[in-house]
Formats: sequence, structure tokens, C-alpha cells
Amino acid sequence: MHKTTRILFYLFLGTLFFNSCKNEKSTATKETSFYLETGTWRTVLTVQDEKELPFILEVKNDSTFIVKNAEERIFVDEVIIEGDSIIIKMPVFEGVFKGKINSSKNITGNFIKASLDRVVPFKMIYNELNRFEVTNDSPIIISENWETVFSPDTKEDKYIAKGIFKQEGNIITGTFRTTTGDYRYLEGVVDGNQLKLSTFDGAHAFLFEATVTDSTMVGSFYSGNHWKEPFIAKRNDTYELPSASSLTYLKEGYESIEFSFPNTKGKMVSLEDDVYKNKVVIVQVMGTWCPNCLDETKYYAQFYKEHQNEDVEFIALAFEYKRTEEKAFNAITRLKEKVGVTYPILLAQYGTSNKKKANEKLPMLNHVLSYPTTIFIDKKGKVRKIHTGFNGPATGEKYIAFKKEFELFVNELLGE
Repeated sequence: MHKTTRILFYLFLGTLFFNSCKNEKSTATKETSFYLETGTWRTVLTVQDEKELPFILEVKNDSTFIVKNAEERIFVDEVIIEGDSIIIKMPVFEGVFKGKINSSKNITGNFIKASLDRVVPFKMIYNELNRFEVTNDSPIIISENWETVFSPDTKEDKYIAKGIFKQEGNIITGTFRTTTGDYRYLEGVVDGNQLKLSTFDGAHAFLFEATVTDSTMVGSFYSGNHWKEPFIAKRNDTYELPSASSLTYLKEGYESIEFSFPNTKGKMVSLEDDVYKNKVVIVQVMGTWCPNCLDETKYYAQFYKEHQNEDVEFIALAFEYKRTEEKAFNAITRLKEKVGVTYPILLAQYGTSNKKKANEKLPMLNHVLSYPTTIFIDKKGKVRKIHTGFNGPATGEKYIAFKKEFELFVNELLGE
């Protein structure tokens, strides 16, 4: 008996066989065992240009899986195995792996996001421990800050970012912050003059590849197998992005916002409801499909639980790409249950997450630039600040600074 702990899955098959040679019928019962080795599995998604986007997944002996991206750990407990088929459903998000168990150490199949008609091939190999292989030593240091521009040669798609990285030998961790959020926990290597970074968070699969020097990066960003864009960067340790409180604002003539959308029980909710009168209200513009929104929701849900005896309320407005109202509400309910959200999440839109369409639902804003966006409303019902995007845990010090700023400003509004 192999000493390695295994997860065993048994399938008992009753099969009726026809023996043409003897022209006789017989029955046989066959037992087929499928198991996965516990431990490290290297999972590779095949994205645009046939590039490989790897991440590390750990199979536990209690039938749960863990996705690893740098310091991030995503726990997966919805795994179904029937015969040689395996289904791995990601927590909160709709993404699902559907594969075939070729052996206890090899799985192949597709990662599927049905609402967006996206299918990405994958393979999982047991006991391949390295996210990326390193074949060349590198004297290049990637640590610290990088002034970055994505799609630099196009006016419509061009946007700015700040790369923040740490390096230990050849191993690189960090993220790109944009004006609307961050690309979460990136992990990879510098191999000679080649930088490779990836992450998989259950909703998005990101791959960054670049040719680097000590002061420049020139490369491509891949999102799944549906998006690719170039980026350039230069080292700039003093570079800062524009203030997140200056990007989204009320149009001239407005002091407040208005909306009325249904909650998960079908009840219409608005800021005119008694529960919000004479309260500080935090309005969160978000989507259940959005990883930055998930990070923000986890923080807001915990903050709300700790301050329920104070005059502060939260309302989330969900803009969903699910094609039906029922599926959109199911996604909202799943998020609330998984994260423990006790404040209302209203369905503001379904069928698309297009920001121009979202702006039609909140026409008093100059634009909906980002999911998430947070709107701070004082006890008199006036909008006091709008914060675009969210600096999640992957941004380190920026995440800590955001929480401190958020709590100080809420306390200021509560004290008025």
C-alpha cells in the first residue's frame, strides 16, 4: 500500500456485457477507485497566444482545496467527483472547473464562466512545486515602485497604474494598483531578463510577462483567453496615483443621491426609508463577480458587525452580468452567505455590468468609473465624499491606510 495519504472516491458500476463470441449474456460488477494525491498540484490555464498561466493548488486530506497566490489563501470546499469526472466550484464567484481525472496525479478540463460564455482549458499536475521554472540567474532587482501605463498607444484604453513589488532571490510578489483598484496577489519570478507574474482568484486569471532592466519593463498583460494588452513601466519610487476621492463626484446642482432597488426578498429599498434617517449611510457600488468588491465587502461586513449599535448603515448596490434576475439574486445570496454580510445588497442591474449603463441608474454622478465605489452620506442626507476603487489586502500599506482613513471619516460623520 502506498504510504501517501489519499482522498478516495469509489464508484460501483453494474454492467451487463454481451459476449458475441459465445453468444451468451453475463453480468459483472466492477469497482473503480479514483483518488487524488494530497499535497501540491500545479494548475495551468491556457490563455491567449497559448500562454501558460500557472498557480498552485493544495489538496487537503479532508477533501478541501486551497488556492495559493503569494500570501493569499482561497479555501474551496465544493468539490464533486463522479466516476472520472471532477467539478470544482469556486467560493462566491460563478467560475467552475470541470475536468477528467486521468490518474491520481493528472487532471485536464476547462474552467468555465457560463454567464460570460468563457471557457479556458486547464491541466493539473501533482507534485510540481514551482509556479514558474527559473532557468537563468538574474542580477535585476524588481523591488519597490514602478510608474506604469497600460495600453500606452491608445487613447481610449490607456490607463495608469503603480507597480509595487517585493523580491527574494528570483521570487517576486506584489501587485499593480490602478485608479480603480488593484490586480490582487501576484506571484512569480524574474528569470534572466524576463518577468513572469500570475494570479487566479476564482473569478479572474491574470498573467503579466515583461522584458525588464533595473529601470524599465515592457510587456503584455493577459486576462484569461479573452483579453491582452501591452504595458510599459519605469522605476519611480516617488510615483503616486491621483487621489481616489477626486475621480467620481456629484454633478453640479446635486447634494445627494437617490435610488430605489429591490433586496433579496423583493422589497424596494431607498434612502428615504426610516432606517436610514438621521444615520450616516455608506453606499457601496459593487458586483458579486468583482474580486476587489469581495475584498471590500469582507472589510465592510466586519466593520458593520462591530458598529451595529452606532448610527451607521450600509447599503450595497449590485450591478450584475448574470442574464436573469433570478440568477443575479442567487449570486447576491451566495455572497451574503459566504461572507456573512448582514446589510442589504440591492439588485441595481442585471444582464450587464457596463459602467455606462450603471451610470443611468445613478445619473447624479459624473460617471461610474469603478467597481467598487463608495459613497459617504452624512446624517442630513448629503454626499460628503466618494471614494473610487479599493486598495485591497494585496497592496499592503495602502490597505492599512485605507482602513484607517475610512474609520476616521466615518467617526467624523458620526460625531456631527
